[in-house]
Amino acid sequence: MTEREKMLSGELYDSSDNELEQLRLHARKLSRRYNLIDEDQQEEQNQILRELLPATEELPYLQAPVYFDYGCHTSFGKCSYANFNFTCLDVCEIHIGDNVMIGPNVTLATPMHPLLPEERNVRTREDGSLYTLEYAKPITIKDNCWLASNVVVCGGVTIGEGCVIGAGSVVTRDIPPYSLAAGNPCRVIRKITEKDHM
Repeated sequence: MTEREKMLSGELYDSSDNELEQLRLHARKLSRRYNLIDEDQQEEQNQILRELLPATEELPYLQAPVYFDYGCHTSFGKCSYANFNFTCLDVCEIHIGDNVMIGPNVTLATPMHPLLPEERNVRTREDGSLYTLEYAKPITIKDNCWLASNVVVCGGVTIGEGCVIGAGSVVTRDIPPYSLAAGNPCRVIRKITEKDHM
């Protein structure tokens, strides 16, 4: 398996692999270009997003600045949106559904590191170069969710359809559909029901 194949399948991989370094560099250059374009130049922004997010058919509206590790491992559904400082560490696949609202300073973080220091620490190759091993878990955000400001979603999490995740939450485990959830670690407060009509 290539290091990218290992990475996407959740196995330990070497993040200093040349293919991965080139993919990250490309995504970061695209993100930087996107962030420098004024929001009234939407066609120019969309050209960059089409290259950055090739798995996405209907482009989201992303309020610059945005930050992607790879971009090509992230897909958005229809009519989704992210506010300022959206950070997407898409080492593993990230699936964002239709009509997902993402508040400012939200981070989706798929990378994981071994718990034992001897597995996590920097290693030395025979040629003297340094590297580390890490792994990743995918993130899925189903349709019609709202992630409020400063939410962090950790690798391996699925947020069910229709959820609202409160500001400042750190989501470390799955959230069932139509839940209002908040906190660090994020916990379900209650179900969202018809009684919540405005």
